[in-house]
Amino acid sequence: MPKTKKNKKTILTKSNKFDLLKSVKGMPDILPKDGAWWKSIIQTGQSVSELHDFHFIETPILEPATLFELAVGASTDIIEKEMYVFKTKGGDRVALRPEGTAPVVRSYIEHHLGYFASPLKVYYYGPMFRYGRPQAGRERQFHQFGFEILSDNDPVYDGEIILVALEFLKSLKFKNLSLKINTIGCKICRSNYREKLRKYYQDIKSKLCCDCERRLEKNPFRLLDCKNENCMPLRNNAPIILDYLCQNCNNHFKTVLELIEDNNISYEPDPYLVRGLDYYNRTVFEIYSLDFKWALAGGGRYDYLSEMLGGRCIPGVGVAIGIERLIETMKLQQMTPHLKLKPRLLFAAVGDQAKKASLRLMNELRSNGIVVIEALGKKSLRAQMKIADKFKVPLVLIFGQKEFFEKTIIVRDMKTGAQESIILSKLVEEVKKRIK
Repeated sequence: MPKTKKNKKTILTKSNKFDLLKSVKGMPDILPKDGAWWKSIIQTGQSVSELHDFHFIETPILEPATLFELAVGASTDIIEKEMYVFKTKGGDRVALRPEGTAPVVRSYIEHHLGYFASPLKVYYYGPMFRYGRPQAGRERQFHQFGFEILSDNDPVYDGEIILVALEFLKSLKFKNLSLKINTIGCKICRSNYREKLRKYYQDIKSKLCCDCERRLEKNPFRLLDCKNENCMPLRNNAPIILDYLCQNCNNHFKTVLELIEDNNISYEPDPYLVRGLDYYNRTVFEIYSLDFKWALAGGGRYDYLSEMLGGRCIPGVGVAIGIERLIETMKLQQMTPHLKLKPRLLFAAVGDQAKKASLRLMNELRSNGIVVIEALGKKSLRAQMKIADKFKVPLVLIFGQKEFFEKTIIVRDMKTGAQESIILSKLVEEVKKRIK
């Protein structure tokens, strides 16, 4: 009787335990050294959202897999290659969200958000997941900041979405930004263009990559978005949709361009820009950094997405901005995080009784909006003072055994080196005077 192979169990040893417990490939930690970058971007996004009257929304990381299969398109790389799909213990087939727009529309339908505001303007930020080759600015777990406007198809909202994305980037001190824009029409005018596109590529089918050859019949629009080096030059002679637009789509696009020009936004028409998701129609755009030739933001209109998910017609337009790509670009441009930070001070204490009383005193300061850092675990005053130099705090409070019994504390100005004793009952009042 043949022997069956038994599954070998991995034996944890000191030598391999840590290697087995490292983070999953393509899903890196966000470390404290980069905290200022993340905080700067989130703070800026929230500030811009408030100015433009966008409301915060957060959808779950896990969604029904069918949501994205219906919305994103079966012939896209996301569905074919990149989406994380699995079954729960209860048998539900779910997916880690690969993008943010479809969940927002799902939430709009499920919770009847049109009653909250019409149009509904929302923003979100959080992690997305796509299985692919990890690269700079795009890991398998990546983060996006997005803006969406739902329930109105007026071109003025196409303009507003572009403006809010540009203002977000400019508030982060980005310069040399370029807007590429196109229209991909509607259901009516796209069908004729699709046939012209299919015929063009059918004649050169032998030159296409395997993915494009397979997608040619299902969705020839996908061929215009192919990043294969052999396929990209082929689109240069492809027919362009501007020659096949219906009157409504032509008027819509014309109005969007007029709005952009009225707001002094420089732009470049790109007749081959289609974006990577099937739910887009009419306006599509990307915002580039001219210094590095890569997209920082991308979006467009998606008037049919709600119907694709089984809802009524709910027009929408949105934009997504990759946070890791922003940080990568800002570092390459030697920019610094743009933060609104409160002044900080260091609380240093020496002696057991002084340390025990320190927590109450620090909490009193923090309750009054004063940011306090400390290194009370360090034994010597000298070791604690090194923290003040490291973080460049303007003020240090020194609390020792003598001060504990006298109910005083020493305030040292780190810029001048001057110091004086103040009574503890006036601690908050005196500190506020000095950190204005």
